[in-house]
Amino acid sequence: MGIMALPETYLPAGLLRCGLCYEPMVQVDAGIEPGYQCQPGCRPTPLDAAQLADTIGRAILRHAPQVVPTTITPAHPLVAATYADRVLTHVTVGVSGTDITLAWPTTSTLLPNPHRNVQALRIAAARHLAGRNPQRALHLLYDSLTGINPATAPADLVHADAAARLAMVQLSLGQPNAAITWASYAHASLTQLHGPTHPDSIASLHLLATAHRSANHHQHALRLLWQLADHLATTDGPTAHRALATHAAIALVLHHLGHCQPARALLADTITAHRRAHPRHPATLRMQQHLTRIWCDCASTGHDHPESSKPVMPAASPWPLEKSATSR
Repeated sequence: MGIMALPETYLPAGLLRCGLCYEPMVQVDAGIEPGYQCQPGCRPTPLDAAQLADTIGRAILRHAPQVVPTTITPAHPLVAATYADRVLTHVTVGVSGTDITLAWPTTSTLLPNPHRNVQALRIAAARHLAGRNPQRALHLLYDSLTGINPATAPADLVHADAAARLAMVQLSLGQPNAAITWASYAHASLTQLHGPTHPDSIASLHLLATAHRSANHHQHALRLLWQLADHLATTDGPTAHRALATHAAIALVLHHLGHCQPARALLADTITAHRRAHPRHPATLRMQQHLTRIWCDCASTGHDHPESSKPVMPAASPWPLEKSATSR
């Protein structure tokens, strides 16, 4: 494992305030190690910069880890401290480097228009880079969300777009838990601004369900997928491809949760409906392959089901499909 390079500047400029003289604190050369000092005569010696940043970084990792790019796992407190201005308005320092008061904003402040333009450019650049350079896209999206805490930020279209794209990149990099945080904000924001059946709201709901599935949060994913299926049945129609594909995904999640029989019944009904509504669509074959895999899994694990040991494709299936999934 290589040695991680720690930051030369420990904290963002303008973040620290002295609790004794109430003046800003700046990083100074304190001899062997850097330190932080306020106005002359207030403190006998500068505070140790590394110790101060370590304390602040640990607080960020504990309360707002989502603001730190997860290129290094676990994140180092000194690295986390360099992102402190994303979630802290200021830090007041007392007598020692561990005597600090963190000021967390209750809501995020929207950026002025010129900064919003820069933010939009970063999001656009990240969109083009996501496929070929996801790490670069990750950093651009984090930069575009500077100062945004997804747990407290108000609904905002630009931030929601950046958050959704950030979640997509995180999923591509195998970071589902980080993706859940930003996908949750994107979905809540878009639903508040547009309503639950708007195309962007539906896309963000699908993204959030995917993130939970990737993190093996199958119960959460199941709840979100049922919501998605209901919305798609309203917007696209109950036999639309996206609605049926969502039912197939629900069946797979049911299987992961151990509900083999409801999963097989729902998937078999979905295959029948999909074949009728979308003849020769390649997704039907994929659904059949999933159904066969579920049967093989039941056989390999010795499940004793009353049905035949081979998968049977029903010739017809009553609608709606929800009835199959709720049978126990």
